[in-house]
Amino acid sequence: MKIAYFDTVGGIAGDMTLAACVSAGLPLEVLSLELQKLGIGGFELVGSHVRRNAIDAVHIDVLISQKPHFHRDLNGIYAVIDRSLLSDRVKDQAKSIFAVIAAAEARIHNTSADKVHFHEVGALDSIVDIVGAAICMEQLGIEQVYSSPVRLGNGGLIKTEHGLIPSPTPAALEILKGYPVVLTSIPEELTTPTGAGIIKALSAGTLSTEPILPEAIGYGAGTKEFADIPNFLRLIIGQLRPDNERDDVIIVETNIDDMNPQLYPVLVEQLLAGGALDACLVPVIMKKGRPGILLSLIVEKSRLDVVVEIIYRQTTTIGLRMHAAERRNLPRRHIELQTSFGVVKAKAVIRNGAEVITPEFEECRRIAAEKGIPLPEVMQILNWEIASKQQSSVERE
Repeated sequence: MKIAYFDTVGGIAGDMTLAACVSAGLPLEVLSLELQKLGIGGFELVGSHVRRNAIDAVHIDVLISQKPHFHRDLNGIYAVIDRSLLSDRVKDQAKSIFAVIAAAEARIHNTSADKVHFHEVGALDSIVDIVGAAICMEQLGIEQVYSSPVRLGNGGLIKTEHGLIPSPTPAALEILKGYPVVLTSIPEELTTPTGAGIIKALSAGTLSTEPILPEAIGYGAGTKEFADIPNFLRLIIGQLRPDNERDDVIIVETNIDDMNPQLYPVLVEQLLAGGALDACLVPVIMKKGRPGILLSLIVEKSRLDVVVEIIYRQTTTIGLRMHAAERRNLPRRHIELQTSFGVVKAKAVIRNGAEVITPEFEECRRIAAEKGIPLPEVMQILNWEIASKQQSSVERE
């Protein structure tokens, strides 16, 4: 599984995230072109190389040339994202990050998430950073995000447009509730609310002893220089090879009998994009003999708040059932195969000591549409080619 591991050496912010991804190999021109799909203009990305403790890092400035005209509340920002030409995955991830930030701000200010207002220019900064982070994950082919415990500044006061507030900022701390953090002795804002939102919404948690096969490494520099630590975010992109295939998860369920059924496929897509490991819909007969739907999903604890927010925002339910469970998976990896149809993505699973390779269904559907071949025939051809290659490999051994 291809992962992005954010090592928060000097904390994390939105611009540091973009810079780390560019440093790891994503061309700045590609990121800028994708961001133009927002259709709002008024900004420019400028990248440069800087030194942080003798290590070369990328620094990105988001230059604001004008104030675009759009609503500053959460629904207004959602509207900007929804009407853009970006992919559904990028839209869903970006909105999930904004939802996490807005929910935290709402708790701090004792209001609701849809009433949280973002400063007009600040909203543009946030959109660029947050949508940009989602674009980076898609463009780099990231399947899952992890991080180190998030490093926070501590003990100082930070000047904002609302006056002095303590470090770490209330918003960053509220966002990261339930996620491992480290309080440093640096009286600065190491992790911004945007950076905290990216971690909380996208990350599946922290890693400790799980082996990673690094493929690319990037360093995204912050603006300031600190004497005690190098002020950069280190990004490691590679393959995660878990030693053990057991993990602890949360099962979330709810019964719904008063919702438009056309909305369910969109709901499942948003839950999966928001971090649910699996989600299903089961027809049930509820009280008073009414037909309904049992929504059931599996999620890691670190992503629980994100999916709960999606459920309450996108459904009519007023309550959820949750219980902890242990999940056991067969060892697996994602691979690419050279076939008669070109390069095809596939999944390799270790079953009873042997590796079983199957083409990804979405790849089969894509080929069927492109070639005008029936889907069952495409699947049959690919499975035959895979079996032939495996047999030839065994014979050579």
